[in-house]
Amino acid sequence: MGAGHDHGHAHHAPTSGTAAAAYRGRLRIALSITLTVMMVEIVGGVLADSLALVADAAHMATDAVGLGMALLAIHFANRPASGNRTFGYARAEILAALANCLLLLGVGGYVLYEAIQRFITPTETEGGLTVVFGTVGLVANMISLTLLMRGQKESLNVRGAFLEVAADALGSVAVIISATVILLTGWQAADPIASLVIGLMIVPRTVKLLRETLDVLLEAAPKNVDMAEVRAHILALPGVEDVHDLHAWTITSGMPVLSAHVVVGSDTLDSIGHEKMLHDLQGCVGDHFDVEHCTFQLEPGGHAEHEAKLCH
Repeated sequence: MGAGHDHGHAHHAPTSGTAAAAYRGRLRIALSITLTVMMVEIVGGVLADSLALVADAAHMATDAVGLGMALLAIHFANRPASGNRTFGYARAEILAALANCLLLLGVGGYVLYEAIQRFITPTETEGGLTVVFGTVGLVANMISLTLLMRGQKESLNVRGAFLEVAADALGSVAVIISATVILLTGWQAADPIASLVIGLMIVPRTVKLLRETLDVLLEAAPKNVDMAEVRAHILALPGVEDVHDLHAWTITSGMPVLSAHVVVGSDTLDSIGHEKMLHDLQGCVGDHFDVEHCTFQLEPGGHAEHEAKLCH
């Protein structure tokens, strides 16, 4: 977690790369696939007059923008820290994930609106062409999902791209099913129904990702860090009398941080020293919680009251 220094802090510099950086190459491949299939589906949707296919292409266009922003965010997130930006541009990844959410919500709403319009004003859809282009989209989406599978567990930014592609894959399935129904029965309502399914698949996943992204921006405690347990572990250390100003938050995916003011008895500090106490605190948090960056301020009893008077 880092070494202590004279003022009672344990500090670890941020890691050189964010969680998404390792998947830059795969994101580029997924972006290339998405752009190609998007163009193919647009052509197919126009030729077959299929709203479901056009809706899937529109969602792929959003994916392309999202993947592009993800790559741009990784570029900025891995720029070195400076005196003014001590964590560099790591938070850029979370801002990109937020933008992805807003785009997805917009596309989902548009698809739902257009599907309802198709019920009001029915059109003829060419089932055979729709099946062909829908199958092309499904194969491409499965390749992209395979590329992003591991990264989505480590980065909110990559997860945003993964969820978009996953929704696209399900959308392609819906397109194929609706086109098959049209081919076999001639029931044209299958196309706007498939469009509704695509829209309804987009929105819930996006809301979940949006909630996680806002938690990071609002500096909520990381999901895997129970603050009550952290406090209990620190208080259980010999010589620790109290802990206050305990905070944990996430800079970006894979970069949780924690800070605390720890009140330690003077006898303990005199007997074991500041360095040993800091090592004990680092070991306590490091052994039980996955926190990348910790800062501890050691204080004698009564110092918190002194800080409170200074603040007022």
